[in-house]
Amino acid sequence: MGEGGISLAVLGSGSKGNSALVRCGSTHILVDAGLSAKQLVLRMNALGITPDQLDAILITHEHSDHAQGVDVLLRQRSIPVFANALTREALSHKMKSTVTWKVFHSGQEFQIGDFMINSFQIPHDAAEPVGFVITAGDTRLSMVSDVGYVTNLMRENLKGCSGLYIEANYDQALLEKDTKRPWATKQRIVSRHGHLSNDQTAEVLAEVACEKLKFVMLSHLSSDCNSPDIASLAVSDALKQSGLDKIDVYCAHQDEPSQWINMPEAPSRHDVFKTTLFDE
Repeated sequence: MGEGGISLAVLGSGSKGNSALVRCGSTHILVDAGLSAKQLVLRMNALGITPDQLDAILITHEHSDHAQGVDVLLRQRSIPVFANALTREALSHKMKSTVTWKVFHSGQEFQIGDFMINSFQIPHDAAEPVGFVITAGDTRLSMVSDVGYVTNLMRENLKGCSGLYIEANYDQALLEKDTKRPWATKQRIVSRHGHLSNDQTAEVLAEVACEKLKFVMLSHLSSDCNSPDIASLAVSDALKQSGLDKIDVYCAHQDEPSQWINMPEAPSRHDVFKTTLFDE
């Protein structure tokens, strides 16, 4: 990988757990650890990485599908955990392991190895949820997980990126037809502190995308109120209507890791996901 390049691999994403690896040179960071520690290790190993290579764990917010694996992962390892104060407060009482907390203020820039990292606040029903902008050289990756609606601050932090990791949780029509979820749950999902629909994600991507953008990784897809085909088509169509038809659109899977996506060059769509499933 050339100087200033960033690589992203998603270990898994969905309602059962979210986690992604980002690397540049010898620096490796884990963004969220919402899978079991066993799965985190298995999937990292499948990507050629061991937990001992991690320089840091970054936590977007305290919900279990983003943080449940931290405690066990740190039982036999010392990896600094970066979180803002309210997220740390929400998590710390659940930890039996000794955690080396690195507390940042939302909006503060800090360095981890080859990365400069900045966090920005996003709306979601958590203590103090954030997204991250990860920069190395002239390469910029923005990562936004659970978010209820698109703010101007979020738009600004999504602009000028080579890669974007963003949720596309549900298809509006499929959610309305869904019979498993009670009305109150559906209202929470579509609320200003819930999740983004495919259409909301497509709209903001059409606004912020530029010629520099090589790929979009759609995350946190609902297993029964969305599908990779529906989500990727909505986003691809919106980008094409904005005159950007060379941006690769991927969908993160819940049960298998992606392969590495290298910026500024991204692999073809069918090369991104493995076919092996991992059992608990």
